[in-house]
Amino acid sequence: MGKEEQVQFEAVLENVAKVIVGKDDVIKKVLIALVAGGHVLLEDVPGTGKTMLAKAVARSVTADFSRVQFTPDLLPGDITGLNVWVPSGSEFSFNPGPVFTNILLGDEINRATPRTQAGLLECMEEKQVTIDGVTRKMEKVFFVIATQNPVETAGTFPLPEAQLDRFMMRLSMGFPERDQEIEILRRFESQEPIETLTPVISTDSILRIRDAIKNVSISAELSGYITDIIRATRVRSDVSSGVSPRGSLTLMKCARTLALVSGRDYVVPEDIKELAPAVLAHRLILPHRFTEKRAGERVIKEILETVPVPTEDFR
Repeated sequence: MGKEEQVQFEAVLENVAKVIVGKDDVIKKVLIALVAGGHVLLEDVPGTGKTMLAKAVARSVTADFSRVQFTPDLLPGDITGLNVWVPSGSEFSFNPGPVFTNILLGDEINRATPRTQAGLLECMEEKQVTIDGVTRKMEKVFFVIATQNPVETAGTFPLPEAQLDRFMMRLSMGFPERDQEIEILRRFESQEPIETLTPVISTDSILRIRDAIKNVSISAELSGYITDIIRATRVRSDVSSGVSPRGSLTLMKCARTLALVSGRDYVVPEDIKELAPAVLAHRLILPHRFTEKRAGERVIKEILETVPVPTEDFR
């Protein structure tokens, strides 16, 4: 078990890496969120490749793709859709919004007002949209990959905690190394690599991988390890509010997914440690004096260094 899923996963990773240079770890985590049924928030300064990564992932999957450019004047109905009066039929007709797709790129999500940001809450959590009392189901594979600029950037509205908690992971692209930046210049010198990408996986294959995730075992010791990490976030003096049980469940699902695409049918401690910062850091509520950049990641890494790691044979 796991070998077929590993081959499929690596094929998508290699496809995206044709466009995104030197960010295999970020690509890997984005794809883990995709196959696990979660959503990803990419946070970084403009120009680091956030939108390009989202488009490369979308082009690697045989799926419908929509993009929303978030702006201060965007309304919730512009995302979810709305009922429009049709005079000829003397009735309302529903015009579906861009959320009725498989992969949705929400570009610069924190440039929209909180009211508009909230329009995504029901979509992301329950995969449905309720408008004028009518609930409409969305696609089984629905993946939001949102980008945002740092909150200190002019014209941004910080995402509320409830919205942040809907994202399975928060990731940062970061600036490339010197050699990587030279390779970027070389690749884009004469062509746009993203135009050459073709799909290497279907939505049906993604659903089969999700079914296989359910068969990945996690020992009682590792369930306890996840619980100890989560509980440690709730007793620190530099954290106002720790991670909720939703964070525990999300970390477990991500760890099982990583195990599967690594060719294993069991979780090991390294799966949990590798994913914990990306899964948990944005769920922490920190006092204002501790909100320096990447403070959440620092807290999670310190916890990982102090919580005892189980040493059993997890096979």
